[in-house]
Amino acid sequence: MEQRRRISAYGLCRDDHDRLLLVRASGRSFHAGQWLFPGGGIDHGEHPADAVLREIAEETGLRAETVAVRDVVSDVVVMDDVDVILHQDRIIYDVTTNSGTLRDEDAGTTDAARWVPRTEIAEYRLMAFAAAVLGAAAEPQQPVAAEPQQPVAAEPQHPVAAEPQQPVAAPKSPLSRPPASTVEHDAPGGPRGQRFATYGLVTDPAERILLTRISPGYPGAGRWHLPGGGTDFGEQPAAALLRELVEESDQVGRVDGLLDVSHRHNPRALGPEGVPINWHTVRALYRVRVDLPTEPRVVESNGSTAEAAWFSRAEARRQRLTEIAASALADYGR
Repeated sequence: MEQRRRISAYGLCRDDHDRLLLVRASGRSFHAGQWLFPGGGIDHGEHPADAVLREIAEETGLRAETVAVRDVVSDVVVMDDVDVILHQDRIIYDVTTNSGTLRDEDAGTTDAARWVPRTEIAEYRLMAFAAAVLGAAAEPQQPVAAEPQQPVAAEPQHPVAAEPQQPVAAPKSPLSRPPASTVEHDAPGGPRGQRFATYGLVTDPAERILLTRISPGYPGAGRWHLPGGGTDFGEQPAAALLRELVEESDQVGRVDGLLDVSHRHNPRALGPEGVPINWHTVRALYRVRVDLPTEPRVVESNGSTAEAAWFSRAEARRQRLTEIAASALADYGR
């Protein structure tokens, strides 16, 4: 059975009357008749926050703005009729509407849009991820909508020091895991890929910050980076980050909140076997606490991490940092 991945963004919107904005999956969807938050797949190179506003306008006729990122969840469903197992990473934003007139989508993957009072939510057949976010009961998870799929590429080699990517031939860890991605070779304009990754701003009780150093031979070699990396097929984002934390530093952490979701689009990345790839990475940034820190030790063998170390905040800012590490320390490392 073919494995595919897809990254989507959705908007959780309440109005002044404590009603929730919901849309219903149409007959074009494998989950026809179920209700969910407005949203859908992120286009290649598109920021998730832009994607959710575009999808809300398409599905409801309303103009909206994002307030904050609320959650990131993943699920896996089997699409027997097309012999596909699909992993979806779903980014949930809190949003508010500011203009437009509510209407149903015409000939799309949804066929109804409604403001639903909170007291009536239990009467609606919610998709599992939406029910989980709301804490409501849900129908058993149905196969996902037949929207255009965006396969995720095998990890390419970037010419910039944004994120360390590991060669396809080198295993990420001593453990054997199913492949996380594939390359979309037949995309217009040449091969392209989309990847979902998680990173952590990791601190200990002394407020030291944990950084990992990129191995020689990898993009950004020698720079200090945030612990984390690409999620495996079937993994929840937070669980993937805690796994990466152990592999890269031998630290046991706990996720203490979602800080941000960002993206990076590199249309001239260098992929496997030197093949150029139009590459798009969506990144979830979490706050992570290590309550019982130890001397960091790299567990993974032949990977993209050469060493790991604890730094004071002032020391961390003086290091040669990757783009995402510098941004996290500037925005949240106070």
